[in-house]
Amino acid sequence: MLCMFCVRTCSGLMGLWAAPLVRSLNSFPRITVAQIDEEVAKLLELKAQIGGDNVKHQFVLKTAKGTRDYNPKQMAIRERVFSTIIGCFKRHGAETIDTPVFELKETLTGKYGEDSKLIYDLKDQGGELLSLRYDLTVPFARYLAMNKITNIKRYHIAKVYRRDNPAMTRGRYREFYQCDFDIAGQYDAMIPDAECLKIVHDILSELDLGDFQIKVNDRRILDGMFAVCGVPDDKFRTICSTVDKLDKMSWEDVRKEMVNEKGLSEEAADQIGEYVSLKGGMELAERLLQDQKMCRSKQACAGLSDIKLLFSYLQLFQVTDKVVFDLSLARGLDYYTGIIYEGVLTQAGVAPGSTEAQNGVPAEESVSVGSVAGGGRYDGLVGMFDPKGRKVPCVGVSIGIERIFSILEQRAEASPEKVRTTEVQVLVASAQKNLLEERLQLLAELWNAGIKAEVMYKKNPKLLSQLQYCEESGIPLVAILGEQELKDGVVKLRVVASREEVDVSRAALIDEIRSRTSPA
Repeated sequence: MLCMFCVRTCSGLMGLWAAPLVRSLNSFPRITVAQIDEEVAKLLELKAQIGGDNVKHQFVLKTAKGTRDYNPKQMAIRERVFSTIIGCFKRHGAETIDTPVFELKETLTGKYGEDSKLIYDLKDQGGELLSLRYDLTVPFARYLAMNKITNIKRYHIAKVYRRDNPAMTRGRYREFYQCDFDIAGQYDAMIPDAECLKIVHDILSELDLGDFQIKVNDRRILDGMFAVCGVPDDKFRTICSTVDKLDKMSWEDVRKEMVNEKGLSEEAADQIGEYVSLKGGMELAERLLQDQKMCRSKQACAGLSDIKLLFSYLQLFQVTDKVVFDLSLARGLDYYTGIIYEGVLTQAGVAPGSTEAQNGVPAEESVSVGSVAGGGRYDGLVGMFDPKGRKVPCVGVSIGIERIFSILEQRAEASPEKVRTTEVQVLVASAQKNLLEERLQLLAELWNAGIKAEVMYKKNPKLLSQLQYCEESGIPLVAILGEQELKDGVVKLRVVASREEVDVSRAALIDEIRSRTSPA
């Protein structure tokens, strides 16, 4: 009640009558004038702090936690990376789709294991409970089931959202792009899976990120391993999530979590430790097929047989030098049913879990990137959405684009070479005054011919200023107009890098620009 009186009183303190009004409130029981004066003073102080009625509100100019802006230089790097990735996807015959940025909450619930807590839920918008998409795979499965599609090879590049603890220097954000390639349909074993691994290999090679390794495993092998090691059925998924942390934690810490937090017996944890330390290729799969414990699990044997078949196809694709069969690879998402894989950078400075300073740069400021691609087979996900439970086998890969950007951006910052942020081929310039109309006329001719060109927005710019602009912007050519050039029907074409100049007839100018700026 006291608060209500004070608020109403404060709103009326705009004239000489304000004080008598406050004093009159002493007629109310149990409220003294001193109390009212004290509360009004507090409200007036608060009003002064927020600027009063006539002061403009001061906004905090920052991006939301886990998000960032991208300047033209950063966007130029992103566009080049996207172009490389899309080119590879199209080379493998993929077509593209798009889905809404938010889905019904029930569509996403129960698909991501322990990571489900990272889903962004939205407020009720007119009767529908919605969530921002966590990845592109679950919406893709919903799309297949809803449209009754049984086979497609698609790629999808779009933003996804995770309420994660962001680590900006490691390329981990709350809003970020994913680049997905998936093959849906009933096909012979391991042929589509091998193609997905070939795509990871080609993209990481083309982007020239440094040394990398593609780890492969199979969820059936993991589940079989857990079974023969004595893990109870109801603990498979939670133990799998713990094993998935081996790229970030030591085995001792992982073992401690299994035993102390997940309630696994020490004996079972030690047996798991013996297996997850194994790495190799086709020969390891053959050896495990002879392992007495593994032989007791039919699903483990099926997974090992598929790993052998996969490596035989990878040999034909000539990528086995970068692929390793790693039993510690788990990938915690619940929807994986078979082969799983992960692309990891192994070069110095971007190794997983790197915490030491590099080149004098504090660890938290240097790029420390581990996994840059991941995926696997998820044969049951589409059936979870189909009313009749009809399954559509799927396998796919997602490129960790933000982590790749983090590496390339830091590399660009350290390089003396400038990153071009435009694709302008030629600047239309003038050597004398009063030639604006002639410049604009030539500019229109170039635009109409498909030439990327621009002009400085001044009537009489100095020639030196125009040339300096080209050097700063990386524009390779300058088309210079002067009174003599106009009389002779030519344009003086200047190569910015070499400062070579040549007179080109107006009719031949477009072909000359194309020949000098087309890729070799």
